[in-house]
Amino acid sequence: MKTRSPAYFAWRRFAANKGALVAGAVLLVLILMAVFAPLITKTGYEAQDFLVQSYAFPSTEFWFGVDDLGRDFFSRIVYGARVSLTIGFTAAAFSVLIGIPLGALAGYYEGWVDWAVMRLIELFSVVPPLLAAMLLGALTNGGFFTIVLIAALFGWVQVCLLVRGQVKAFKEKEFVRAAQALGASPAYIIRRHLIPNAISPIIVGFVLAIPLAMMLEASLSFLGIGVPPPVPSWGQMINTGMNFMYFYWHLAVFPTAALAITVLATTLFGDGLRDALDPSLKGR
Repeated sequence: MKTRSPAYFAWRRFAANKGALVAGAVLLVLILMAVFAPLITKTGYEAQDFLVQSYAFPSTEFWFGVDDLGRDFFSRIVYGARVSLTIGFTAAAFSVLIGIPLGALAGYYEGWVDWAVMRLIELFSVVPPLLAAMLLGALTNGGFFTIVLIAALFGWVQVCLLVRGQVKAFKEKEFVRAAQALGASPAYIIRRHLIPNAISPIIVGFVLAIPLAMMLEASLSFLGIGVPPPVPSWGQMINTGMNFMYFYWHLAVFPTAALAITVLATTLFGDGLRDALDPSLKGR
């Protein structure tokens, strides 16, 4: 009888979650749209080719209408997906790079190392991320790398806690004790034995850090200290569209819907992935 791998059962659990499957499909479409933006848009995000049709409502010619500066709004929305997804994935990657070593050290050594990491976690947990991001954004005038840094500074906490818990659970296992008895160094044990066994929570932490970073970027751009124009950002577009909400509704509704759909799809996909990789967490 053929033995099924853990990955097979994880996939079966994930496939049974219809909401996560739909969210994954939506997220895949958004990523493909962002990657192939030049191929599916009629103009670049800066092109003011439709000044005569400024404020035009959605139609068969302009799917999402035209903005106040004569730019095709569908093109702006698609290129805005590039900004949000790039910031989300980059910030999540940096969060993982910060959270993994800190969580592994705290879980393995415990004692004063664990105490120091936990106090650091408490510090970042009590500081409101948006207020801190507003302060840092105002001091640095925002920008892509500033937003990524801010999002990573507040996104590593969850990854760190997940890795810490997993390392604590595995450090007393027989294979770790055997490696210690053979003279393996703590660094080798953490790198070769403990972190590979914590890969599931690491993946989950990475995915769930993406929507947090996207929301932070949209909030900062909405306040005018995010990605500088003319680079399109959904938060920046929502801010501009609010000025015309009662007359030209499409300028605020479409970027708001794009942001909401992307964040919801990423969150549902992350929740489904968490339940599939660790069934004991399902329903919590």
